[in-house]
Amino acid sequence: MSEVVPDGGTWRIGAREGVALSARWWKWVWSAPEGCDPVRDATGRHAALNQPEDLWFLAGTYGGRVVRRCEVPSGRPLFFPVLNRQHTFEYSPEPAAIPVARAEAHLNGVPLPLEEFQGVFRSPLWVRRHSWGLWGAVAPLSPGGYVLEIRADSGRGFRVDTTYHLTVV
Repeated sequence: MSEVVPDGGTWRIGAREGVALSARWWKWVWSAPEGCDPVRDATGRHAALNQPEDLWFLAGTYGGRVVRRCEVPSGRPLFFPVLNRQHTFEYSPEPAAIPVARAEAHLNGVPLPLEEFQGVFRSPLWVRRHSWGLWGAVAPLSPGGYVLEIRADSGRGFRVDTTYHLTVV
């Protein structure tokens, strides 16, 4: 595994950029062809589909345990949810968060800072949506192998336990 320095691997994102990135992340998820949903992907085989040129999105889950393996091009920062959700204004005029009893992400065993972002964006069909999430971000990594562990618990039965085995090439 490649070495990670605690402050050297983080990518600090401001609120405005975080809201914009979370909207891009949702649009990335929705851009997947049928049967290739990166959030439902149990192995990581769909991780490279429709990735933008300037960063690399990692998928969340719909809850539960998943282990994924994927190659990431060097020179790209990573952006990923630990817990997140979105909904229409018809569902609620206010953004709805997920309760958080625990949320953490570690890269090669080093804790990563998480940031909470909430905002409004338009879906590909121009429907206004609220977005809320706890997000992680990692600056571009040197070529090599890395393990990203993401754990979260709502305290109400919803849990996330995701491990990414990343190979930066």
